[in-house]
Amino acid sequence: MADAHPEPRWPASVALLVCVGLYAALPHRLVVGPKWLLPALVALPLVPLSARRHRHPDESRLVRRATLSLIGLVTLANVVSMALLVHHLLHAHVSQGRALIYSAIAVWLTNVIVYGLWLWEVDRGGPHVRASGVAQLPDLQFPQMENPSLAPADWRPSFADYLYTSFANGTSFAPADAMPLTVRAKTLFLSESLVSLITIAVVAARAVNILH
Repeated sequence: MADAHPEPRWPASVALLVCVGLYAALPHRLVVGPKWLLPALVALPLVPLSARRHRHPDESRLVRRATLSLIGLVTLANVVSMALLVHHLLHAHVSQGRALIYSAIAVWLTNVIVYGLWLWEVDRGGPHVRASGVAQLPDLQFPQMENPSLAPADWRPSFADYLYTSFANGTSFAPADAMPLTVRAKTLFLSESLVSLITIAVVAARAVNILH
């Protein structure tokens, strides 16, 4: 058994709040239902979930399920916004197209952040399992794991590492940093790349039309 290494909760909480802020900044035509609904659904349970500073191995299954549900809710809302964005970009006038392109940036950023959260929650059973110090097979292989001489002896991936991995995958549509080892990790990489590719491809095509 490795040494216990509790992981702070606040980076993930801040990331979720940033996603909610980006969602709230979207125009009404890219949102389903009242604009306040998603922020309320995320913020209300996030407050008690953030009561403890670290993710601990003794956290209840309810906390784990609630956390995954929040991330899933934001993911679903962003996919719906992407679908509406694609629809409006393909049918909007030039004057509307510029505003929609700015909205696409928010959708893409949300996609990167939310999949950083997914990777953080999935790798080796999640932060609460990693905090226990019990050895688990990794879902992601970071360069420091392959070449231990490149990092301190007690190095472990933090939320920032998962977020960067998500950014690299969402930009290059391929694992540019950490390699996915399991089916669930590969599924996350695939779905993130798909949303990112659609968003960037449609926005690029629309931008060409606007510039011409």
